[in-house]
Amino acid sequence: MAGRKPTVSDEEILAIFESHQDPFLSTAEVSEELDFSQQGTLKRLQSLEEDGRLQKKKAGGSLIWWLVTE
Repeated sequence: MAGRKPTVSDEEILAIFESHQDPFLSTAEVSEELDFSQQGTLKRLQSLEEDGRLQKKKAGGSLIWWLVTE
């Protein structure tokens, strides 16, 4: 991944989903938890999706994300 070195691990991002009551989170919600820009958060979430750890869907004008369960 180009750009700044991540200051939060993938596991920390996934832990946000695991600890949240809702089964899915918007990019904005994750961004607030991380204190990252929405653009930076989106890149990290997309990377986790490419790795098969998250799934996404467009709902209204927002992307929502959830953990892949096996």
